[in-house]
Amino acid sequence: MKKGIAYYNVGEIFDYYMLVKSATKGVASNGKPFLTLILKDITGEIEAKLWDATQEDEELFHSEQLVKITGDVNQFRGRSQLKIHTIRPAQPTDGVKASDFIEKAPVDKEELMSRLTEIIFEMKNPNLQRIVRYFVKKYQDDLLTYPAAVKNHHEYVSGLAYHIVSMLNLAKQLKQLYPDINADLLYAGIILHDLGKLKELSGVATPSYTLEGKLIGHIPMMVEEVGQAARELQIEGEEVTILQHMVLSHHGKAEWGSPKAPLVREAELLHLIDLIDAKMNMLNRSLEKVKPGEFTERLFAMENRAFYKPVFDE
Repeated sequence: MKKGIAYYNVGEIFDYYMLVKSATKGVASNGKPFLTLILKDITGEIEAKLWDATQEDEELFHSEQLVKITGDVNQFRGRSQLKIHTIRPAQPTDGVKASDFIEKAPVDKEELMSRLTEIIFEMKNPNLQRIVRYFVKKYQDDLLTYPAAVKNHHEYVSGLAYHIVSMLNLAKQLKQLYPDINADLLYAGIILHDLGKLKELSGVATPSYTLEGKLIGHIPMMVEEVGQAARELQIEGEEVTILQHMVLSHHGKAEWGSPKAPLVREAELLHLIDLIDAKMNMLNRSLEKVKPGEFTERLFAMENRAFYKPVFDE
Protein backbone atom coordinates (compact mmCIF):
# COMPACT_ATOMS: atom_id res chain seq x y z
CA MET A 1 0.00 0.00 0.00
CA LYS A 2 1.16 3.53 -0.71
CA LYS A 3 2.01 5.91 2.12
CA GLY A 4 -1.00 6.77 4.25
CA ILE A 5 -2.88 10.05 4.20
CA ALA A 6 -1.34 11.12 7.52
CA TYR A 7 2.05 11.41 5.83
CA TYR A 8 0.97 13.71 3.00
CA ASN A 9 2.09 17.33 3.18
CA VAL A 10 0.18 20.40 2.05
CA GLY A 11 0.53 20.78 -1.72
CA GLU A 12 1.04 17.08 -2.45
CA ILE A 13 -1.25 15.20 -4.84
CA PHE A 14 -3.15 12.20 -3.47
CA ASP A 15 -4.05 9.45 -5.95
CA TYR A 16 -5.17 6.25 -4.27
CA TYR A 17 -7.99 4.56 -2.38
CA MET A 18 -9.63 5.52 0.92
CA LEU A 19 -12.57 4.35 3.00
CA VAL A 20 -15.51 6.69 3.59
CA LYS A 21 -15.98 7.01 7.35
CA SER A 22 -18.95 9.36 7.07
CA ALA A 23 -20.79 11.45 4.49
CA THR A 24 -22.83 14.48 5.54
CA LYS A 25 -25.00 16.53 3.22
CA GLY A 26 -24.85 20.32 3.32
CA VAL A 27 -26.00 23.31 1.31
CA ALA A 28 -23.53 25.95 0.15
CA SER A 29 -24.16 29.71 0.22
CA ASN A 30 -25.08 29.54 -3.47
CA GLY A 31 -27.84 27.06 -2.64
CA LYS A 32 -26.11 24.08 -4.21
CA PRO A 33 -25.75 20.81 -2.24
CA PHE A 34 -22.39 19.36 -1.25
CA LEU A 35 -21.10 16.39 0.73
CA THR A 36 -18.61 16.55 3.56
CA LEU A 37 -16.69 13.29 3.44
CA ILE A 38 -14.47 12.00 6.22
CA LEU A 39 -12.03 9.65 4.52
CA LYS A 40 -9.74 7.23 6.35
CA ASP A 41 -6.98 4.70 5.96
CA ILE A 42 -4.82 2.88 8.51
CA THR A 43 -2.75 6.01 9.25
CA GLY A 44 -5.54 8.50 9.90
CA GLU A 45 -8.34 10.46 8.33
CA ILE A 46 -8.95 13.65 6.39
CA GLU A 47 -11.95 15.81 5.50
CA ALA A 48 -12.93 16.38 1.88
CA LYS A 49 -15.71 18.41 0.23
CA LEU A 50 -17.58 17.11 -2.79
CA TRP A 51 -19.13 20.24 -4.28
CA ASP A 52 -22.27 20.28 -6.42
CA ALA A 53 -23.15 16.81 -5.14
CA THR A 54 -25.95 15.05 -6.99
CA GLN A 55 -28.52 12.58 -5.71
CA GLU A 56 -26.43 9.85 -7.31
CA ASP A 57 -23.37 11.04 -5.38
CA GLU A 58 -25.30 10.79 -2.11
CA GLU A 59 -26.23 7.19 -2.93
CA LEU A 60 -22.72 6.24 -4.09
CA PHE A 61 -20.57 7.80 -1.38
CA HIS A 62 -21.71 6.59 2.01
CA SER A 63 -20.20 5.17 5.19
CA GLU A 64 -17.99 2.08 4.62
CA GLN A 65 -17.73 2.71 0.86
CA LEU A 66 -14.21 2.23 -0.52
CA VAL A 67 -13.41 4.93 -3.08
CA LYS A 68 -10.68 5.75 -5.61
CA ILE A 69 -9.89 9.41 -5.21
CA THR A 70 -7.48 12.02 -6.59
CA GLY A 71 -6.96 15.47 -5.20
CA ASP A 72 -4.49 17.81 -3.59
CA VAL A 73 -3.88 18.25 0.12
CA ASN A 74 -4.41 21.75 1.41
CA GLN A 75 -5.03 23.31 4.80
CA PHE A 76 -8.18 24.86 6.22
CA ARG A 77 -8.29 26.42 9.68
CA GLY A 78 -5.10 24.68 10.70
CA ARG A 79 -6.15 21.19 9.61
CA SER A 80 -5.41 19.21 6.47
CA GLN A 81 -8.20 18.94 3.92
CA LEU A 82 -8.39 17.12 0.61
CA LYS A 83 -9.54 19.06 -2.44
CA ILE A 84 -11.22 16.44 -4.63
CA HIS A 85 -10.38 16.26 -8.33
CA THR A 86 -11.98 12.88 -9.10
CA ILE A 87 -13.77 10.28 -7.03
CA ARG A 88 -15.45 6.96 -7.81
CA PRO A 89 -16.43 3.78 -5.92
CA ALA A 90 -13.74 1.12 -5.90
CA GLN A 91 -14.38 -1.86 -8.18
CA PRO A 92 -13.67 -5.57 -7.52
CA THR A 93 -11.14 -5.49 -10.34
CA ASP A 94 -9.12 -2.79 -8.51
CA GLY A 95 -7.69 -5.45 -6.23
CA VAL A 96 -8.19 -3.57 -2.95
CA LYS A 97 -10.41 -4.40 0.00
CA ALA A 98 -11.87 -2.27 2.79
CA SER A 99 -10.09 -4.16 5.58
CA ASP A 100 -6.74 -2.91 4.23
CA PHE A 101 -7.79 0.65 5.09
CA ILE A 102 -8.98 0.08 8.66
CA GLU A 103 -6.51 0.75 11.47
CA LYS A 104 -6.07 -2.00 14.05
CA ALA A 105 -4.61 -2.12 17.54
CA PRO A 106 -0.87 -2.89 17.64
CA VAL A 107 -1.55 -6.01 19.75
CA ASP A 108 -3.58 -8.95 18.43
CA LYS A 109 -6.89 -10.06 19.96
CA GLU A 110 -5.52 -13.28 21.42
CA GLU A 111 -2.84 -11.47 23.39
CA LEU A 112 -5.34 -8.89 24.65
CA MET A 113 -7.72 -11.62 25.80
CA SER A 114 -4.87 -13.47 27.50
CA ARG A 115 -3.95 -10.34 29.43
CA LEU A 116 -7.54 -9.74 30.51
CA THR A 117 -7.88 -13.35 31.66
CA GLU A 118 -4.65 -13.09 33.63
CA ILE A 119 -5.89 -10.01 35.51
CA ILE A 120 -9.27 -11.62 36.25
CA PHE A 121 -7.48 -14.67 37.73
CA GLU A 122 -5.53 -12.33 40.03
CA MET A 123 -8.70 -10.86 41.54
CA LYS A 124 -9.41 -12.08 45.06
CA ASN A 125 -12.82 -10.51 45.73
CA PRO A 126 -15.32 -13.17 44.57
CA ASN A 127 -18.18 -10.73 43.94
CA LEU A 128 -16.14 -8.35 41.80
CA GLN A 129 -14.54 -11.26 39.97
CA ARG A 130 -17.91 -12.86 39.18
CA ILE A 131 -19.34 -9.61 37.84
CA VAL A 132 -16.29 -9.00 35.64
CA ARG A 133 -16.34 -12.59 34.34
CA TYR A 134 -20.03 -12.22 33.55
CA PHE A 135 -19.44 -9.20 31.31
CA VAL A 136 -16.28 -10.46 29.63
CA LYS A 137 -18.09 -13.69 28.70
CA LYS A 138 -21.23 -11.83 27.59
CA TYR A 139 -19.42 -9.33 25.36
CA GLN A 140 -16.17 -11.12 24.51
CA ASP A 141 -16.39 -10.93 20.71
CA ASP A 142 -17.39 -7.24 20.60
CA LEU A 143 -15.00 -6.33 23.42
CA LEU A 144 -12.09 -7.68 21.40
CA THR A 145 -13.02 -5.93 18.14
CA TYR A 146 -14.75 -2.61 18.95
CA PRO A 147 -12.93 0.73 18.98
CA ALA A 148 -12.82 2.75 22.20
CA ALA A 149 -14.29 5.86 20.54
CA VAL A 150 -15.53 7.39 17.29
CA LYS A 151 -12.57 9.78 17.25
CA ASN A 152 -9.65 11.12 19.30
CA HIS A 153 -8.29 8.01 21.04
CA HIS A 154 -8.10 4.27 20.33
CA GLU A 155 -10.59 4.75 17.47
CA TYR A 156 -9.54 1.59 15.66
CA VAL A 157 -10.31 -2.13 15.54
CA SER A 158 -9.68 -3.70 19.00
CA GLY A 159 -9.09 -0.22 20.39
CA LEU A 160 -11.38 -0.78 23.37
CA ALA A 161 -9.57 -3.92 24.56
CA TYR A 162 -6.18 -2.31 23.92
CA HIS A 163 -7.23 0.75 25.95
CA ILE A 164 -8.42 -1.47 28.82
CA VAL A 165 -5.24 -3.56 28.86
CA SER A 166 -3.04 -0.44 28.75
CA MET A 167 -4.97 0.96 31.71
CA LEU A 168 -4.58 -2.32 33.61
CA ASN A 169 -0.82 -2.16 33.07
CA LEU A 170 -0.78 1.36 34.54
CA ALA A 171 -2.92 0.21 37.47
CA LYS A 172 -0.50 -2.61 38.33
CA GLN A 173 2.38 -0.14 38.48
CA LEU A 174 0.37 2.20 40.70
CA LYS A 175 -0.46 -0.69 43.05
CA GLN A 176 3.28 -1.14 43.61
CA LEU A 177 3.72 2.55 44.38
CA TYR A 178 0.59 2.79 46.54
CA PRO A 179 0.01 -0.61 48.22
CA ASP A 180 -3.18 0.54 49.98
CA ILE A 181 -5.04 0.64 46.64
CA ASN A 182 -7.86 -1.90 46.36
CA ALA A 183 -6.53 -3.58 43.21
CA ASP A 184 -9.62 -5.73 42.63
CA LEU A 185 -11.90 -2.69 42.67
CA LEU A 186 -9.58 -0.72 40.39
CA TYR A 187 -9.18 -3.60 37.93
CA ALA A 188 -12.94 -4.24 37.84
CA GLY A 189 -13.64 -0.55 37.22
CA ILE A 190 -11.10 -0.41 34.41
CA ILE A 191 -12.45 -3.49 32.64
CA LEU A 192 -16.08 -2.35 32.87
CA HIS A 193 -15.85 1.44 32.62
CA ASP A 194 -16.27 1.70 28.83
CA LEU A 195 -18.21 -1.48 28.02
CA GLY A 196 -21.32 0.65 27.50
CA LYS A 197 -19.67 1.77 24.27
CA LEU A 198 -20.55 -1.62 22.80
CA LYS A 199 -24.11 -0.26 22.71
CA GLU A 200 -23.21 3.41 22.28
CA LEU A 201 -21.29 2.79 19.04
CA SER A 202 -22.73 1.31 15.86
CA GLY A 203 -19.94 -1.05 14.87
CA VAL A 204 -16.28 -1.66 14.17
CA ALA A 205 -15.21 -0.37 10.75
CA THR A 206 -16.71 3.13 10.58
CA PRO A 207 -18.41 3.66 13.96
CA SER A 208 -21.04 6.28 14.62
CA TYR A 209 -23.37 6.82 17.59
CA THR A 210 -26.46 4.66 17.95
CA LEU A 211 -29.80 6.10 19.03
CA GLU A 212 -29.17 4.73 22.55
CA GLY A 213 -25.72 6.26 22.45
CA LYS A 214 -27.05 9.69 21.54
CA LEU A 215 -30.00 9.72 23.94
CA ILE A 216 -28.59 7.83 26.94
CA GLY A 217 -24.81 7.38 26.62
CA HIS A 218 -22.39 4.65 27.57
CA ILE A 219 -22.08 5.63 31.23
CA PRO A 220 -25.76 5.39 32.30
CA MET A 221 -26.23 2.27 30.15
CA MET A 222 -23.34 0.49 31.85
CA VAL A 223 -24.38 1.55 35.36
CA GLU A 224 -27.78 -0.03 34.70
CA GLU A 225 -26.17 -3.20 33.30
CA VAL A 226 -23.96 -3.62 36.37
CA GLY A 227 -27.08 -3.48 38.55
CA GLN A 228 -28.88 -6.00 36.36
CA ALA A 229 -25.89 -8.36 36.38
CA ALA A 230 -25.62 -8.18 40.17
CA ARG A 231 -29.30 -9.08 40.53
CA GLU A 232 -28.94 -11.96 38.07
CA LEU A 233 -25.87 -13.25 39.94
CA GLN A 234 -27.62 -12.62 43.28
CA ILE A 235 -24.84 -10.35 44.48
CA GLU A 236 -25.73 -7.63 46.95
CA GLY A 237 -23.78 -5.16 49.01
CA GLU A 238 -21.35 -2.31 48.84
CA GLU A 239 -19.20 -3.75 46.04
CA VAL A 240 -22.03 -3.33 43.56
CA THR A 241 -22.74 0.28 44.55
CA ILE A 242 -19.09 1.28 44.45
CA LEU A 243 -18.51 -0.49 41.14
CA GLN A 244 -21.47 1.45 39.71
CA HIS A 245 -19.91 4.63 41.11
CA MET A 246 -16.62 3.78 39.40
CA VAL A 247 -18.40 3.63 36.04
CA LEU A 248 -20.55 6.67 36.80
CA SER A 249 -17.63 8.93 37.73
CA HIS A 250 -14.83 7.86 35.40
CA HIS A 251 -14.99 10.99 33.23
CA GLY A 252 -14.17 13.02 36.32
CA LYS A 253 -16.32 16.12 35.90
CA ALA A 254 -19.85 16.99 34.88
CA GLU A 255 -18.58 19.06 31.94
CA TRP A 256 -16.66 15.98 30.73
CA GLY A 257 -19.75 13.77 30.89
CA SER A 258 -19.61 12.36 34.43
CA PRO A 259 -22.94 12.36 36.30
CA LYS A 260 -20.90 12.18 39.53
CA ALA A 261 -17.37 13.28 40.43
CA PRO A 262 -15.16 10.49 41.85
CA LEU A 263 -15.79 10.09 45.58
CA VAL A 264 -13.79 6.90 46.18
CA ARG A 265 -9.99 6.68 45.97
CA GLU A 266 -10.05 3.97 43.29
CA ALA A 267 -12.64 5.96 41.29
CA GLU A 268 -10.28 8.94 41.24
CA LEU A 269 -7.45 6.69 40.09
CA LEU A 270 -9.64 5.15 37.39
CA HIS A 271 -10.40 8.62 36.04
CA LEU A 272 -6.73 9.65 36.05
CA ILE A 273 -5.54 6.41 34.43
CA ASP A 274 -8.23 6.73 31.75
CA LEU A 275 -7.15 10.31 31.07
CA ILE A 276 -3.46 9.43 30.89
CA ASP A 277 -3.95 6.53 28.50
CA ALA A 278 -6.33 8.42 26.21
CA LYS A 279 -4.03 11.46 26.00
CA MET A 280 -0.87 9.43 25.49
CA ASN A 281 -2.57 7.47 22.71
CA MET A 282 -3.53 10.70 20.94
CA LEU A 283 -0.09 12.24 21.41
CA ASN A 284 1.94 9.21 20.38
CA ARG A 285 -0.05 8.63 17.22
CA SER A 286 0.15 12.32 16.27
CA LEU A 287 3.88 12.58 16.99
CA GLU A 288 4.56 9.48 14.86
CA LYS A 289 3.33 11.45 11.85
CA VAL A 290 5.77 14.35 12.14
CA LYS A 291 9.55 14.65 11.95
CA PRO A 292 11.78 15.90 14.79
CA GLY A 293 11.67 19.69 14.84
CA GLU A 294 8.06 19.82 13.63
CA PHE A 295 4.71 20.39 15.34
CA THR A 296 1.71 18.08 15.12
CA GLU A 297 -1.61 19.28 13.82
CA ARG A 298 -3.74 21.00 16.43
CA LEU A 299 -5.44 18.35 18.54
CA PHE A 300 -8.99 19.37 19.34
CA ALA A 301 -9.27 16.97 22.27
CA MET A 302 -6.07 18.44 23.77
CA GLU A 303 -7.41 21.99 24.04
CA ASN A 304 -6.56 22.53 20.37
CA ARG A 305 -2.82 22.48 21.10
CA ALA A 306 -0.15 21.53 18.57
CA PHE A 307 2.71 19.53 20.11
CA TYR A 308 6.40 19.86 19.25
CA LYS A 309 8.60 16.83 18.55
CA PRO A 310 12.07 17.53 19.97
CA VAL A 311 15.14 17.06 17.79
CA PHE A 312 17.54 15.79 20.48
CA ASP A 313 17.83 12.06 21.11
CA GLU A 314 16.65 10.35 24.26
